[in-house]
Amino acid sequence: MSDTPNMFALQAQFPMLRVPANPPPRIAAGASQVALVASGDSRPSANQNCWEVQSKAEEAVARVLRERFHIEPVRAHAVKRDEGHGFIASQREGSDVFAQIDPNATVIVLLTAWQYSYHVAPSLAQHRGPILLLANFDGTWPGLVGALNLAGSLTALGVRYARLWSEKFDDRFFLDKLQEFLTTGYIRHDVSYLRRLEAGDALLKGEAGNLGRYLGAWVLKNKEIIGYFDSFCMGMINGVFPQKALCDIGMPMEGLSQSQLLHEMSLVPQTLRSQCLDWYLQRGMKFEFGSDPATELTREQVLEQCAMLIAMARITQRLGLSCVGVQYQQGLKDCCAASDFAEGALGSSERFPIPDESGKIIRPGEPIPHANEVDMGSAIPQTMLFRLLHTLGLPAETTLHDVRWGSEYGGTFYWDFEISGAVPFEHLKGGIAGATGYRQPPMYFDKGGATIGGQCKAGSFVWARAYYRDTTVHMHIGTGDAVELPQAEWLRRSKATTEVWPLMNATLHGITRDQFMAGHQSNHITVAYVDRAHLGFVTRALTAMAIAQGMQVELAGTPAL
Repeated sequence: MSDTPNMFALQAQFPMLRVPANPPPRIAAGASQVALVASGDSRPSANQNCWEVQSKAEEAVARVLRERFHIEPVRAHAVKRDEGHGFIASQREGSDVFAQIDPNATVIVLLTAWQYSYHVAPSLAQHRGPILLLANFDGTWPGLVGALNLAGSLTALGVRYARLWSEKFDDRFFLDKLQEFLTTGYIRHDVSYLRRLEAGDALLKGEAGNLGRYLGAWVLKNKEIIGYFDSFCMGMINGVFPQKALCDIGMPMEGLSQSQLLHEMSLVPQTLRSQCLDWYLQRGMKFEFGSDPATELTREQVLEQCAMLIAMARITQRLGLSCVGVQYQQGLKDCCAASDFAEGALGSSERFPIPDESGKIIRPGEPIPHANEVDMGSAIPQTMLFRLLHTLGLPAETTLHDVRWGSEYGGTFYWDFEISGAVPFEHLKGGIAGATGYRQPPMYFDKGGATIGGQCKAGSFVWARAYYRDTTVHMHIGTGDAVELPQAEWLRRSKATTEVWPLMNATLHGITRDQFMAGHQSNHITVAYVDRAHLGFVTRALTAMAIAQGMQVELAGTPAL
């Protein structure tokens, strides 16, 4: 029986009736086949560069399905030979692809590169058959980053799905879990590292709990307003929270336009831009300057980024914002240099003295939290951590990182956390003098701009991530250690990912690699360095603060308490 009513009975009443075509599914449901989907970037250059890795992964997965499980993978969309890749590259394309898949069919979304979640998430939200998000655990292109983002997006949309990952698609963990999915339509992972906390928990008693509850009540009353220069950066559905969710926790959104940012940048005089760049040069930051703006970093690009830094600070101060974020990878990147240098510098305590219109320096010695890629799920804990750490008189710089990759060294698994261009200078080994400005990759940023590259320093940290279900905000909170791996090992990891971006190597307390991949609800993780003497106090206070603001909190692993 068709899901679509017979509309042609209306023809006599409406002679000019134009019923849109609704062809039958090209891929049917069945136990002997699965639909294979490749969601990708919106940028042709990115899809073309990433296609080789995706193509090889598809061959490996198809071989396993056929030879071991006697399942035929049917590619749900053709490889676009004329475009040089086989990725879904738009929401329209993704919708058209799923219109040809039986809604009861088994679907595997194979992810080896960054993907825009809204290319496929709206269709997956209506799909009735089993769904598997399958990622290659590889640093070349951020497949596991894309998978974690799509997973968080489907969680936010209330979709039942399974997730799985593998380095070579031949290990026992992968094969056993794939068997489970093909047999039951789902995968049960070990997520016992997450423990729900209630307001009356004994951990939240004492001075830390009292401070957290006080600050949570203060936020609800006074509001931490977060400004977002546009939204939906790179299709991140999980990074856009419902307005009610934000209002309920006392952290409402100030909607800003990137065109407003460009206008404010145009008002910054060249003399002030030059003073800003010279200030960082005098403090030892290195810039890999060249002469070809198409492929190399130029002084003019960094001067434009200095104008952005000044403009963002002025807008933030004028509107009384607690935190700000820039979409930047859509629209803005086509108009000016990338925002990375401005983002990292804004979030640093040691910052070029930025005057407002009256000449008064804006928030001297105080970081202004910046949520990369306008990710609301990171803006929330970044703002909370800033408020808590600033109140305690502790270093209050925060950032987010991509959960980019990870591998073992000396018998220990270290994560590679890597933000796409910038961290606060205080998070780098050597601070400003330890930072190098590299040109953003041309495949992403035609107009260039400097990153804040370098090795993140060693130290303990608290980490968090906010996500939502319906309009309820949830928060994972844990602790970890950043390590300074030997230079040769750090360089190996850096070159295996995106070497012009800053890289943190870290362990998470009490959480294995596979547990984290199974339970984390985002491609991002928010971190703030906290010394060991205060780590437990800050963790308990942050937890109490989140609960006081109405969030559902789960402690992750065995955090320092």
